[in-house]
Amino acid sequence: MEFLKNNPKWIRQPKQVQISEDKVVILTERGTDLWARTYYGFQNDNAPVFQVETTDKYFSFIVKTEFESTCRFDQCGVAMYLNSDNWFKASIEYENEKIQRLGSVVTNHGYSDWATTDISSDIKSMWYRFSRRDSDYCIECSEDGINFRQMRIFHMWEGAEKITYGIYACSPTEGSYKATFSNMQITECKWESDADWRD
Repeated sequence: MEFLKNNPKWIRQPKQVQISEDKVVILTERGTDLWARTYYGFQNDNAPVFQVETTDKYFSFIVKTEFESTCRFDQCGVAMYLNSDNWFKASIEYENEKIQRLGSVVTNHGYSDWATTDISSDIKSMWYRFSRRDSDYCIECSEDGINFRQMRIFHMWEGAEKITYGIYACSPTEGSYKATFSNMQITECKWESDADWRD
């Protein structure tokens, strides 16, 4: 996979991880998370992130996630971790046997937001497509890897030049589960420009 050929590096390597030619499998550790200040007042900055570095201003990163989460807030997905005060993540967060929260967090200058929508807990796989246009970004999701729908568009104040992005998995409470990442692709930018919309 092209992502693994681009020499990804760990921010906090997990104790148990398997990396092969076609997938990455992480066994999460309890008490790991990414969150900064907003509402709860605390910061948790200890989740493992596996990232590549780029100065490319226009690209898309696609990945399939599969998960067996059973504890509240268990999550795995895509991330762009620049530093502890500036980062982004998108994932499904387990809530209970009925619902999970498909959503994303954007953290600029030390403060996080959280945008979510409820989905069924029967869903155990999700594709993500993360796209860049200069310092603006788009995150999309798909259940089949073909038909993607927009989750959000956002700006990163510190994301205009060199960035790092990739995958993450964590268990903020008492959980520990297996998160599998596959079909990781880096492609030309799939996020249509304003000019594309006008045509």
